[in-house]
Amino acid sequence: MSSTVDELTVEWEEDGIVTVQQLDKEVLTKGAWATLMFKYRDWNRSKGEYGPVKYTIRRYQKRDGSYMPRSKFNISSADQARKIIAVLEKWIEGEE
Repeated sequence: MSSTVDELTVEWEEDGIVTVQQLDKEVLTKGAWATLMFKYRDWNRSKGEYGPVKYTIRRYQKRDGSYMPRSKFNISSADQARKIIAVLEKWIEGEE
């Protein structure tokens, strides 16, 4: 388990192959509850190559000195990400 936000990752290796390749990470909030956004892509074993870029938002809770995953939301495509951005921009503009 990770004891700092900087150590948190979605990268995963199996049998010497990075099956989830982390491309970028942004820390949205820190503290007892941390929220991070990751840019990543999955290894496609049948094609022998990485698939399209995906995004995920993850929440972690720090307990007994280690961050534990608590929830996640996967954004499966750039198109879905654009739609989320558009809705958030509309809502935020309406608040000003």
